[in-house]
Amino acid sequence: MSAPDSPASSSRALVITISTRAAAGVWEDRSGPVLVEGLRAIGLAVDGPLVVADGDAVESALRDAVAASYDVVLTTGGTGLTPADLTPEMTRRVVEREAPGIADAIRRHGVDAGVPTAVLSRGLAGTAGRTLIVNLPGSPGGARDGMAVLGPLLPHAIDQMRGGDHIRRPD
Repeated sequence: MSAPDSPASSSRALVITISTRAAAGVWEDRSGPVLVEGLRAIGLAVDGPLVVADGDAVESALRDAVAASYDVVLTTGGTGLTPADLTPEMTRRVVEREAPGIADAIRRHGVDAGVPTAVLSRGLAGTAGRTLIVNLPGSPGGARDGMAVLGPLLPHAIDQMRGGDHIRRPD
């Protein structure tokens, strides 16, 4: 849990689930609620999950989230290799500066947790204005792996996006 005066305690997050089938009501969103719970556990105020279909609706939802000044937007779904998985492409249209280390750490965590297919996720991370956007896989396990990596990072990332300084380690 974040401290009462930490950046996370005054931060807003949005979870977006990307799934054409879930958006049509054919498929239950199981990964979005995992992210909502994980973000709330570190003290963020969370909206969503907003469920959108794959494709252009992803770009639109991300642009709306940036315009609404969310500090963090986590997406789940659409990061795989199928022809309909376009979340990274839609995200790249919105992101101004990529943060590849975040996406790499999430993939590495999945592999270390015994999921060799975690490397197939094409998710990316980056900033648009003062919003951090991170793509996560569309499974509950992938969402949990993502939160395991993001939980300790988000308060500092939010602080930096607000102009805060780097954490100084003692020499």
